[in-house]
Amino acid sequence: MLLPKFDFHEPSTIAEACQIMAEYGQKARLIAGGTDLMVNMKKKVLSPEHLVSLARIDELKNADSSGDVVKIGACFTVAELAESEMIRNKLGALNTGARALGSPLIRNLATIGGNIGTARPAADLPPSLMVYDAKVVLKNSSGERSVSLNDFFKGPGLTEIQPDEILTEIIVDRSLPHSGAGYINLGIRKAQDCNLVNVASFIALDAPDGVIQTARVVMGCVGPVHLRATSAEKILIGEKPSDSLFAKAGDAAMGDCTPIDDFRGSAKYKKAMVGVLTKRTLGIAYKEVTNDA
Repeated sequence: MLLPKFDFHEPSTIAEACQIMAEYGQKARLIAGGTDLMVNMKKKVLSPEHLVSLARIDELKNADSSGDVVKIGACFTVAELAESEMIRNKLGALNTGARALGSPLIRNLATIGGNIGTARPAADLPPSLMVYDAKVVLKNSSGERSVSLNDFFKGPGLTEIQPDEILTEIIVDRSLPHSGAGYINLGIRKAQDCNLVNVASFIALDAPDGVIQTARVVMGCVGPVHLRATSAEKILIGEKPSDSLFAKAGDAAMGDCTPIDDFRGSAKYKKAMVGVLTKRTLGIAYKEVTNDA
């Protein structure tokens, strides 16, 4: 299939990219890895008049953990996330999500900004970023704003990004003491397939052997956007970690999701797997807490 005709722009700075987006707005699309965009253009789902490449903007390709936050440029590739020792040590669930995403070829091309910005409910990276309470930085020619990922997704393919804005950076605050996170995805195949269900969980204790003071559980593929399992989180807070508590939270998470039947699996099966994966990811998170104690 041939691509539709378009004008190609290759800015070398964020400011230049913002000026181009301000000029063309909805007629333009940003491209980094292009793993989703190229497919949609070939299928004629999208036919932008202008493509704005971010490939030459070096400041979008860095990751840094100096200070109290981890900052990841939007063009940092999924392969780099999977291989980064800094990401593995500070954001273990994100590292797991990156290693679970697609095939090596896809990971080498796909970027963290693209995986977030396409707003696919089955995407691997948003759940683990959301459990770390991550924010994204959106820039345009007149300034920038920060948006929590909890408020970023508006529906399948729909986000807070305005036509003249560019997602430039992902920011994660330093982890709370005595905390850990886990991520698991479930698919029909190990690579090159859409997830059936994915879940990420985060817990932070008030002391090495204390009770849970912060809990976040995020579910993917079981709603129009990635969903917080608020009922499960309420069950966890104030309690001491245990297998029985995590199982109870898993049961509650099943009631927080709204899956549909499709060719990959029934809604009933997906709901059941939410319960299983919630329990397992909470176990992974608690193991991380105890290993760091």
